[in-house]
Amino acid sequence: MNNPRKKRILVVEDEAHIAEGLQLNLSLQGYEVSVASDGIKALQQLKKFRPDLVVLDIMLPGIDGYSVLKSIRLENERLPVLILSARSAPEDKIKGFSYGTDDYLVKPFELEEFLLRVKRLLTRVSWNIDPSDLDESKLSPVPKKYTFGSNEINFELSTARCRNKTISLTEQELKLLKLFILNCGKPMSRNMLLEVGWGYTGKTETRTVDNFIVRFRKYFEDNPKKPRYFKSLRSVGYVFESE
Repeated sequence: MNNPRKKRILVVEDEAHIAEGLQLNLSLQGYEVSVASDGIKALQQLKKFRPDLVVLDIMLPGIDGYSVLKSIRLENERLPVLILSARSAPEDKIKGFSYGTDDYLVKPFELEEFLLRVKRLLTRVSWNIDPSDLDESKLSPVPKKYTFGSNEINFELSTARCRNKTISLTEQELKLLKLFILNCGKPMSRNMLLEVGWGYTGKTETRTVDNFIVRFRKYFEDNPKKPRYFKSLRSVGYVFESE
């Protein structure tokens, strides 16, 4: 009889002594643990390590924990996230829960309480996931097919049907489209799109977002020069409107 796979926990923490302590104590509980020291490494580890739970600090170098959390929820609504932060103000907790964290524990904390919260989150998520439903495409908050105007995006096949033709979409195009769809009607800054969509810091100067918008308008707009869906907002960024 094969032994069950160890539960994997990704610890995102930039303070080395805290990260090492968490890794040691979680390992002693039988978990497989990986540590990321900043937000960018966390986004990379999410794909490589494929954790069952994320322990997430908010104040991180590169991109902050809130942006990491938003990126997680863009791809997966069910992955449990426990924020572990020195920020104890009610507005910080509210912000964390509004972005999709499952639990919030303030530093300094009692180790026993932390371990019990971790165990509870892992137990709870196991109740809700059917083994046959572990395909990542089924965990996304975005439907497999999304229609706006005469366009249809098929996230399962990575294709789009627009103006009577079918095109293939890259992984990055799909991720950015998901971000726009989830925030339909909401203005989004370039910095937000860069942080959540690519893992860039807010200080990064790039026209990457603008180039993708040009591409989307070419795909989906009847008149790219007078966009109906992917609109520019001066001094703000962009907004996606489905109608």
